[in-house]
Amino acid sequence: MPHILLDLSRLVSSAARAAPTGIERVELAYARHLLSRPESDVSFAAMTNWRVFGLVTRKQVEAFIAALSAQWFGEKKSAAATRIADRIRASVAVCGERALHSKLKQHGRPIIYLNVSHHHLDRPASIERLKDRVNARFVPLVHDLIPIAFPEYQRANQAEIHSRRIATVTRLSDAVIVNSQATADLLAPKMAEAGRDVPILASHLGLDLPDALTPVPFDIPRPYFICIGTIEPRKNHLLLLKLWRKLVAEYGGEAPHLVIVGRRGWEIENVVDMLERCPGLRGKVHEFSAITDSEVCGMIKGAQALLFPSFSEGFGLPLIEALSLGTPVLCSDIPAFVEVSAGVPEFFDPLDGPSWYDAIRDYTAPGSPRRDAQLARIAGWVTPNWQKHFRPVDLMLNKLGEG
Repeated sequence: MPHILLDLSRLVSSAARAAPTGIERVELAYARHLLSRPESDVSFAAMTNWRVFGLVTRKQVEAFIAALSAQWFGEKKSAAATRIADRIRASVAVCGERALHSKLKQHGRPIIYLNVSHHHLDRPASIERLKDRVNARFVPLVHDLIPIAFPEYQRANQAEIHSRRIATVTRLSDAVIVNSQATADLLAPKMAEAGRDVPILASHLGLDLPDALTPVPFDIPRPYFICIGTIEPRKNHLLLLKLWRKLVAEYGGEAPHLVIVGRRGWEIENVVDMLERCPGLRGKVHEFSAITDSEVCGMIKGAQALLFPSFSEGFGLPLIEALSLGTPVLCSDIPAFVEVSAGVPEFFDPLDGPSWYDAIRDYTAPGSPRRDAQLARIAGWVTPNWQKHFRPVDLMLNKLGEG
């Protein structure tokens, strides 16, 4: 069995966040999974803000993951995770890569370096040294190629940065994990262009739902729909806001409400203008940013449907959350959504405003036959779990360690 080195750089750099992003949830799941193994089988590393890469002790990792889980998913908030992250960065800065390489050489087994967050893949020197000095195999988890495939939806420099990340993957990886076959289909040609033939494993991500759901705030009247995700051009919030203005114009006070959950991102001036200045949306569109998983899931549970009109996604965690909570989904007909949802939602072209409008209107009606039909499909939905994700991943890592 190989010795696994898991990179925790994304979590360490995100310790002050009030809530995790999707990528941070994945890195956290991997940390929890690998902490269940003996210390002799797993090591951890992180890169500081000053680009120093080094060892993180098991004791530090256990304390950090516990504190971070409490911060993101617990009842009470604390700054413990931030304090531990500061200590991790300080110890990494002092010990550096030499201590990490020395410890890895002591195991006498093949080393597999696992990076599941894209963190510092655009600056691969530390990965090159791992491969050179301890003969490590490199396995990244690629979440998407969106900045390369759709640069028009990203900040100006993101296409270049992500191209460097994918170049690191195509040049240095010994195997790759992806979150969907849709992502694999985009990555495979890049591998072929680089003349590389390495395994690409598509394994759908798992889902951790909170044990208890916080009820929807009483000041959000029903019926309402919900949209979850960072407010950015790719998520297509502008379509929904235009539809809601039309709904209010047609139905007035009888129009449904829209709940938007997500922090404000970049290049969204038109969306912000509508949120802050459109008279027709006042009292009908409700915006939330830093709220707990329990609160988000409570909101999903009470919604007529989740709306997910993205132009591109690598996976689509809110879609999986909604179906697992028994809430219908209206989403774009993009490959990742069609793949991971098993055909349960209704799918629309993200530019087909009239079809979205008709569906939202139909799903608003009490006893909607159209909504009931999807609820019947949801009855057969099986929630994906991390155990199912890790089963093929562990098999692939063990096989790679034998080679």
